[in-house]
Amino acid sequence: MSEKTALVTGANGFVGSHLVDRLLAEGYRVKCIVRKTSNLQWLKGKPVELINAGLGNKEELKKAIEGCSLVFHIAGTVKSKKPQGYFDSNVGNTKTLLEAVIESEVPVEKFVVSGSQTAAGPSPDGVPITEERETKPITTYGRSKLEQENLVLSYKDKLPVTVLRCPAIYGERDTEVGIFFQTYAKRLFTKVGFDKKTLSLLHVHDVVNGLYLAALSPKSSGEVYFLSSEKVYTWNEVGEVTKKIFGRGAVKLVFPHFMVYTVAAIAQFFSVFSSKPATLNLEKARDLVQKHWVSSPAKAMRDFGFRQEVSLEEGVRRTIEWYKKEGWI
Repeated sequence: MSEKTALVTGANGFVGSHLVDRLLAEGYRVKCIVRKTSNLQWLKGKPVELINAGLGNKEELKKAIEGCSLVFHIAGTVKSKKPQGYFDSNVGNTKTLLEAVIESEVPVEKFVVSGSQTAAGPSPDGVPITEERETKPITTYGRSKLEQENLVLSYKDKLPVTVLRCPAIYGERDTEVGIFFQTYAKRLFTKVGFDKKTLSLLHVHDVVNGLYLAALSPKSSGEVYFLSSEKVYTWNEVGEVTKKIFGRGAVKLVFPHFMVYTVAAIAQFFSVFSSKPATLNLEKARDLVQKHWVSSPAKAMRDFGFRQEVSLEEGVRRTIEWYKKEGWI
């Protein structure tokens, strides 16, 4: 039996590096698309093939795809100084990669794309949204991810493709949601708005499991799925679980919506003078003030056996213990 090979873009990142670990554990030979400037701390010492191929370079990608049965496209842009930056990366690079797969004539068994819940938009009423709901992205990033989805699906007659819309993801190696835990470690529980906000929240283990199960499922070809927690959470619940794991409380600091927009506007203004985009900008503020970022994993559960294996309490415990071990908190 020949060795199975998988290609992963964004392999050095949070989700990508965990996916690499899973593929290695499953016996795959793994090729990792990285940039020369990439931080490779999560890939060091692992038996992977590092390929310095720009996602815009079709010829380099065609060489990288040789021998691969699975392609996981995890790389993408979540922060950009200009709107076009989201589309150039999330849509343009995806198109180049798809064309590289087609032109290489390698018999790829599945092309899996890590999508985003933002492509569909928030729930208007707190009921977890499904794949049948009309898509209503509210940010440029969300619109770029929706355009990416539509592009990928346009290839479904030529290639077995699957798009997985991910919710908020947390876990070991994360630096985004991780800010919440780092702030809590300083005895501050930060919350946006005085209203009750609900969200789908998934530990990276479950996200990677969903990506892997979808890749192996013939039924998932040509489909879009929400990967989501089976339970809907509130930020107060997340705070209570975090309190239990830390073994101490924190001062609750509530940022009114207008203050979030004000800080975002200031950060966006000053980013003009920086080479890097602002972490918090006006569009990110629009995301943060929404009441319900909730979606249903029912279709993924039905079609390829996805389940949320890591509870909120177990996931928060694992994450906080890892942060402490690494000296992040």
